Amino acid sequence: MPILRNLGRAASQLLQSSGCGCGVSLVPVRAIGVSPRQVASDASFHSVTFSESDHPRVLITGGLGQLGVGLAKLLRKRFGKNNVILSDIRKPADNVFYSGPFIFADILDYKNLREIVVNNRITWLFHYSALLSAVGEANVPLARAVNITGLHNVLDIAAEHNLRLFVPSTIGAFGPTSPRDPTPDLCIQRPRTIYGVSKVHAELMGEYYHYRYGLDFRCLRYPGIISADSQPGGGTTDYAVQIFHDAIKTGKFKCYLRPDTRLPMMYIDDCLKATLEVMEAPAEALTMRTYNISAMSFTPEELAQEVQKYVPELQMTYNVDQVRQAIADSWPMNFDDSNARRDWGWKHDYDLPELVTTMFSYLGSDSRIAQAN
Repeated sequence: MPILRNLGRAASQLLQSSGCGCGVSLVPVRAIGVSPRQVASDASFHSVTFSESDHPRVLITGGLGQLGVGLAKLLRKRFGKNNVILSDIRKPADNVFYSGPFIFADILDYKNLREIVVNNRITWLFHYSALLSAVGEANVPLARAVNITGLHNVLDIAAEHNLRLFVPSTIGAFGPTSPRDPTPDLCIQRPRTIYGVSKVHAELMGEYYHYRYGLDFRCLRYPGIISADSQPGGGTTDYAVQIFHDAIKTGKFKCYLRPDTRLPMMYIDDCLKATLEVMEAPAEALTMRTYNISAMSFTPEELAQEVQKYVPELQMTYNVDQVRQAIADSWPMNFDDSNARRDWGWKHDYDLPELVTTMFSYLGSDSRIAQAN
């Protein structure tokens, strides 16, 4: 079929040119359609519970992206090195490969993914495989296959084998008609990217499987995630990472958003902590299956003022990118995460001052920072 052949060629080209770490694989022809397994109409599934001595067996898909490696490190520390399997379709770096179990897993290959779950006695699955916003807009058919067909495969396998399933969502799941300040857990969601649309689809399908089949589905809407370990990739919130690199290297930073553009942000350690906490929360404590989480909300101007405490001579200029500005203007300014704080005790550790201090400590110091200190 021409569409499938073109999709396969597009996937091959993307794999050769992209370093997004989204866990994309060559698309099997069999998988571009409905999920290969249909859940019986009278099926009933129940979540597996664990005692302190009976740790979960964990699989992380799309594990070589921004969050997978850090999550694996956190979970291995808690549950044991051999109980957490990192997976992707790309070759891992040596330090990742030797840090714990790693296997090839293509989420579009239903049979192989099912064998991995069965053979490794998986009980928890963290589904991070996805094409993110910029890559998705450049190749909508591939994003639809990976983000939606891949999700259907994971949902069916998780339901069949009684897994506890985590699927992340995003501030991109909201759109220009959503309330922005604050944005509650439940409100109108009309995103304008295939990534955002696929995440709303994931939220609704996961909740449907929970209420229809008893699947233990859990989901967090992440704000912009800031990490010293990953390089900026051109995303809308990446200015909040790039400013640190430019401040250290040149003392100058040109921002592509307006100085008053407020967005919710979070340091990566808080993000990983929240993910583990919601997965460990007792099922009876959860009043919903998809939660907002937040830590701080700031503008480029506010971030620059905090950075200037370490690099006083930082020169901040603005050259607004209309495309990214339009995206930012459609996203939440503040997340209302009161339900997460009430239901399972969510509490962030990093505010803006702690974030800036931590980023500079990880990225190193030069003469400018040493003089400021």
